[in-house]
Amino acid sequence: MSNGSAVTASRELADFLADLSGGIDDRLTALATDYLVDTLGCIVFGSQQPWSQAVIGHALATGADGPCTVIGTVTGIDAESSTTPAMAAVPAERARSTTPSMAALANGASAHAFELDDVHEEAISHPGAVVVPAALAIGQSLDAAMTDVLEAIVVGYEAMGRAGIAVGPAAHMLGGFHPTSMSGVFGAAAAAGRLLGFDGALLNHTFGIATSFASGTMEFAASGGMAKRMHAGRAAEGGVTAALLVARGFEGADDGLAGRYGFCRVFTDAPRIELLTEDLGARWMIDEITVKPYAACSDIHPMIQAAAELRREAGPGGLTAEHIVRIEAEGPTKAAEQNSLDGTASVMAAQYSAQWNIAAALVSDPGDPAIYAPDRITDPAVAALQSKVVSVTAHPDFDATYAQKMGGRVRITLDDGSVLERSVHGQIGSMHAPLTAAQIDAKFARVTGGLLPDPLAAAAAIRVTAAEPDVTTSDLISALGFGRRHTRGTD
Repeated sequence: MSNGSAVTASRELADFLADLSGGIDDRLTALATDYLVDTLGCIVFGSQQPWSQAVIGHALATGADGPCTVIGTVTGIDAESSTTPAMAAVPAERARSTTPSMAALANGASAHAFELDDVHEEAISHPGAVVVPAALAIGQSLDAAMTDVLEAIVVGYEAMGRAGIAVGPAAHMLGGFHPTSMSGVFGAAAAAGRLLGFDGALLNHTFGIATSFASGTMEFAASGGMAKRMHAGRAAEGGVTAALLVARGFEGADDGLAGRYGFCRVFTDAPRIELLTEDLGARWMIDEITVKPYAACSDIHPMIQAAAELRREAGPGGLTAEHIVRIEAEGPTKAAEQNSLDGTASVMAAQYSAQWNIAAALVSDPGDPAIYAPDRITDPAVAALQSKVVSVTAHPDFDATYAQKMGGRVRITLDDGSVLERSVHGQIGSMHAPLTAAQIDAKFARVTGGLLPDPLAAAAAIRVTAAEPDVTTSDLISALGFGRRHTRGTD
C-alpha cells in the first residue's frame, strides 16, 4: 500500500535506477566487465568446493527444469552453440540447468565459496557474488543481450552498495548481521528488475519484497560451519525471487529500504538513510570495488600485504621464522573483534584469521588459494609462527577510515632486538590501489588453472563477447560450464 504522499527514499532510488536503462556510461560497463570476469573465475573455482557441491546438488534436486545454467555441472566450452570464434574453443557437453532462482542460489554460493570474490569496502559486502549470478540467471532466462546484463550489473552494484552504506555497515556488522546476505537481496533485485524492464514503481515493489528476504548473521565467525558459504547465493536467490513475484503482480512495501520498519532502520543502531540517494549519478558504487588478491577476509588484507612486503624487502632467507620472537598486529575494531582467532581450526577459520594469514604470508605465497587447502592450514611451520602473533588490536587510525579505506599494521620483533614494521592503508586491489584489467585476467587464470584449457584465452573471450551487441547471455554462459567430473590437471 502506498503512503499516498511524498516519494519515499526507496522509490527515489528505484526511479533513478530504472531511468538508467540504456543510458549507462561505457566507463561503468567496462568496470562491470572487469567484475564479470573476476566473478566468473570465482564461480568456476568455487563450484569445485564441497560446500558448493552441496548447494548445487540441492538446487538441481529442488528446482524445476529451466533455462539457467548451473556452473559446475560440466566442463569446457560448448563450441556448437557458440556464435563467435573466440568462444568456439573446445567441444563439451552442455551444462545442467534449472530455474532462475535456483541457478542464482547455486552460482552465488560458488562465487562466494572461497573468499575470492570482490568487495565494496564501505558497505562491507561482496556485490559480485550476488549481483552477477542474479543478472546471469535472469539474463539467460530471457536470452538477453550481454550488453543489457552489463547494465544490470552496474544497477545491481548501485542498489546493493547504497543499501549497504545506508544501513550503517560497521554497526550493522558488529551487531551480528552479515552485510552480503543482508543488503545483497537489493542488488540482486535491482539487477533482475533491470533485465525484466521494470519501471520505478515495479522496482520499488521489488525492494519492498526483498526487505523481507534480508537475512544472515555473523555467527560463522564465532562458531564455524558452512553457512557463510551460501550467503551470497541466498541473497541472489532472494532478489531474483522478489523480482519474479513482482512480474506476476505481487506488491511490496512502498518504503522497504527506509521506512519505519524498513531495512535501514531495523537492522542497525546507526542508520544513514540519506546515503540511499545522496549524490545519485555523481557517486557510483561500482567505482569503489576491491578485487581481492588473497582468498581471505578483506578486512585483514592490509595486514597480509604488510607481512608480505616485509618478507619481500628482507630478501631470500632474510626474514625466517626461527629469528622471529613476536608479531603484533593492529587494525580496525572489526578485525580485532571478529578476525582474531586460531586459523588451524578449519578452512573458514584460516581465511578469517589475522594471525594465521600473517604467518602464512611470511612463509608462503599469500596469493595462492591452495594455501587454504585442508591439509595445509595445519602446517606445523605456519601453526608455530601463528602462535607468535601475540596480539591483534584495534587502532584509532584504522577505525577512522573503516570501512571505506581499510588499514592495518604488522610489527615484527626479531631475536636480535630489531623491529620491522609496515603499515598499509588502502590495500592492493582496492579503489585506492586498483588492479588493472590484465591483473584481473591473471587472477582469473590462476584460480581457473587446470579447470580451463586456456584460462587467459577464456578471460579474453569473456571480455570480447560481453561487449558484442549480438551476444546473448546464453552464448557467454555456454562457454563456462564446469563439472564435478572435472579435476585439476585433467583435460
